[in-house]
Amino acid sequence: MRIPTAKRRLLGTTLLASTLVLALSACGVTSAANTAATDNGPLENLQLMVPNAPGSGYDVTGRAAVKVMDEIGVASGTDVTNLAGAGGTVGLARTLTETGNANFMLMMGLGVVGAAYTNEGDAKVADATPIARLIEEAGAIFVPASSPYLTLDDMVTAWKADPAGFAVGGGSSPGGPDHLLPMQLAEAVGIDPTSVNFISYDGGGELLPAVLGGKLEFAASGYGEFLEQVKSGDLRVLAVTSEDRVPVIDAPTLTEEGVDLVFTNWRGILAAPGLTDAETARLVDAVTAMHDSAEWRDVLETNAWTDSFLTGDEFATFLHEQDTRVATVLNRLGLI
Repeated sequence: MRIPTAKRRLLGTTLLASTLVLALSACGVTSAANTAATDNGPLENLQLMVPNAPGSGYDVTGRAAVKVMDEIGVASGTDVTNLAGAGGTVGLARTLTETGNANFMLMMGLGVVGAAYTNEGDAKVADATPIARLIEEAGAIFVPASSPYLTLDDMVTAWKADPAGFAVGGGSSPGGPDHLLPMQLAEAVGIDPTSVNFISYDGGGELLPAVLGGKLEFAASGYGEFLEQVKSGDLRVLAVTSEDRVPVIDAPTLTEEGVDLVFTNWRGILAAPGLTDAETARLVDAVTAMHDSAEWRDVLETNAWTDSFLTGDEFATFLHEQDTRVATVLNRLGLI
């Protein structure tokens, strides 16, 4: 599998996610957004499922959203549960068994879209009820503090010398963003992606000890997942994958380092299938009120997440286009 250089930007998740953000409205807010669930009292007995281990990007995002919903009074006593497995598709499959349950939601993102193909299961994102896309986040290339690689060029030089012996890790299954990023980075620096020694972990919670323990030469993941370890000095970021530098991290972009690649990921919320329009609207309104709050703006700033809010039919359209584009990319990479 050799990906032509001219196709590099086509294969990046910038096309899969970021370019679609420009093409779609940034806000699918309903008319009841400001009152949300409060007209009929807060949402009670709500369950948010996170389809990765604790500490993953989905986990951090989902728990932050639930905390804000409880703080502003649109939800009360929401339970967050983790059900890891198969790149998020175990959680997706569980969500699809909750038909008609208006108190059940799933945290998800680009990785679940890809995993639904590469794990060859029956669960598909299109079968769930779309609620909202919340945030967008760039990736980063991480090494432990003890790593001999002080710059991206140092790391790439060593990687080129022995691709098969150079362990690379990510917190998603094949087809997920943490897999697509190092594969496209390899192609961008002249390494055959088929020779990459990629080790898959089920979320950032499992990936972190592997990179800290020196089991990997580098890890590719969303920068927000390991922000605390970067701030503490346990991890070093060699480059971020956004177009511009990330304010909370002192690291150059890939393009600044001479690598022609920009890559972003996104996260959002689905609900169980079979909901009435009123039930769907109540969930959308609650999440919209959360998004519009000062508390959520603080969360975005703290994590340096990009606000990419989208709801209702616009989010459904986005998901459909993501599904089609991901399938096209994975087919081109030989993964499906």
